[in-house]
Amino acid sequence: MEKNEMREVIAKRVAKELHNGDVVNLGIGLPTMVPNYLPQGVELTLQTENGMMGMGPTPEAGKEDPNLINSGGGFITAQPGAVSFSSADSFAIIRGGHVDATVLGAMQVDENGDLANWMIPGKLTPGMGGAMDLIVGAKKVILAMEHTAKGNPKILKKCTLPLTAKGQVNLIITEMGVMEVTPKGIVLKEIHPEFTVEQVQAATEATLIIADDLKPMNI
Repeated sequence: MEKNEMREVIAKRVAKELHNGDVVNLGIGLPTMVPNYLPQGVELTLQTENGMMGMGPTPEAGKEDPNLINSGGGFITAQPGAVSFSSADSFAIIRGGHVDATVLGAMQVDENGDLANWMIPGKLTPGMGGAMDLIVGAKKVILAMEHTAKGNPKILKKCTLPLTAKGQVNLIITEMGVMEVTPKGIVLKEIHPEFTVEQVQAATEATLIIADDLKPMNI
């Protein structure tokens, strides 16, 4: 499966986890693709932690407004009825539990639901940003990520990179399948038809619990 196809599969499946009326925060990169695949009738309110509720899609080239950017510095648009406010108010919304779901990428995640997604020691990083607050404050934390990095597992028994937060991840969606983090470990609930259970496990360091009702990936 090529990279663009993997990203499309992941974004399509994540979109099915979101519900009409949800307030959702999207991380940079792959998560921003999710609104392109929302089921018919599902409308979200997108929040960006630098201070907007009602964020719209990326503008067409040449139509960018320099006053409208997301927390990653990328150009955005504003939906009718959108409101802007200070980043302090934005984080009050996040910390107050008013975000229904956040969709983030990951460098590593482990079987305890610990997440590492902000730095590799020794490499330049701009900082953690709002990820720490989001994964603690949002009602549901969904990881949208490729299953491996350069052939190395990203779903581990124990994260080795500096953590963003401990024990907060609810769902992991990759090109290989859908996995739920539970007190007993990571449960493989759906599998992409191109892969076998053995292939998914071979690409995963953590020992997967295979759901009794394992289903084909809902894409």
